[in-house]
Amino acid sequence: MQVGVVKELTPGERRVAIVPKSIETLQKAGLKIAVESNCGLEAGFPDQAYSDAGAQVVESRELVYKSEIILQVRGCGAQSSGTSSDLHLLKPSQTLIGMLDPLGEPSMIREFASTGANLFSLEMIPRITRAQSMDILSSQATIAGYRAVLLAATELPKLFPMMMTAAGTLTAGRVFVIGVGVAGLQAIATARKLGAIVQAYDVRPACREQVESLGGKFVQLQLDNKSSEDKGGYAKAMDEEFYTKQRELLTSVVKNSDVVITTAAIPGKKSPVLVMKDAVQQMAPGSVIVDLGAERGGNCELTLANQRTIAHGVTILGPTNISSEIPNHASQMFSNNVTKFLLNMIKSGALNLDMDDEIIRETLVAHSGQITNPRVSALLGENSL
Repeated sequence: MQVGVVKELTPGERRVAIVPKSIETLQKAGLKIAVESNCGLEAGFPDQAYSDAGAQVVESRELVYKSEIILQVRGCGAQSSGTSSDLHLLKPSQTLIGMLDPLGEPSMIREFASTGANLFSLEMIPRITRAQSMDILSSQATIAGYRAVLLAATELPKLFPMMMTAAGTLTAGRVFVIGVGVAGLQAIATARKLGAIVQAYDVRPACREQVESLGGKFVQLQLDNKSSEDKGGYAKAMDEEFYTKQRELLTSVVKNSDVVITTAAIPGKKSPVLVMKDAVQQMAPGSVIVDLGAERGGNCELTLANQRTIAHGVTILGPTNISSEIPNHASQMFSNNVTKFLLNMIKSGALNLDMDDEIIRETLVAHSGQITNPRVSALLGENSL
């Protein structure tokens, strides 16, 4: 059985689904690997590295699509351009694995499902212990949280650490992290390592211990948040009355912060707006907001996706694919996740779709021309297979 790795078509996407180091592991499982020429170049993995690892480098995307399994970072709804060119290449006998954005772009899943190919969306990996090594959302969020702090430190006209010098004492920068998922926790850890005073807030009160273990202070708001977490451990969408009260309470913390990093996200839904224009106006000139929710509208009311803007003297960054800015390590982590995911389905060199396996069942969004995931089906107003 052959696995094909294609070059990403989305502008600015510099990651690659498989790095050379993973090829030996896949070959030991009885798989052949074909990679599209230059697919890993922007991540620091030239064609020669793939050849040396035992992969076949091919010039044509069409030839890669002769593989039984296709791996990519962004496909279907997660692929912002070139979608139609891949659609006609898929065949009923094939399996596509990657980030497909089924909850954000369900209509695209239906279109790709019409090819008859198996579609596996890696964003749907269940949050269970056995799947931790396959969790691409967590691995890429780690990169995002780290990078967000570095971007903020570069923009801020202050130093993060307190310094006592012959020229006087410099006070430490104050960083406020909103959303304590994997990205938020990494942002807290990175900001603390740089010497900042860090506060953090999450709608889930259980995050307090994690924040404090990293040296941050957990901000407690007087809100009724008992139903703020779903069974998968993700934050749930709340009603507008809740968000209005939350924004009011957050403003008092935001206005006294030098840096605000927002990471709040609801899978498949618009990012909740938590930092309003009034809060930005009250921040000191030169302050910085890094909005990691920008891809789905932003957590800050003034965020513009993929733009650096200045409003009321505050710099607002709205990156939508921040992990791709560190493509080498991001690709290594993604590749490890995908390799573990793929090996879970490979038995004696062949693909085994065991629907009793929760990991396979939850990530398979389309099979034999039908939508198989109930959440995607519900968004389309259809019944799942």
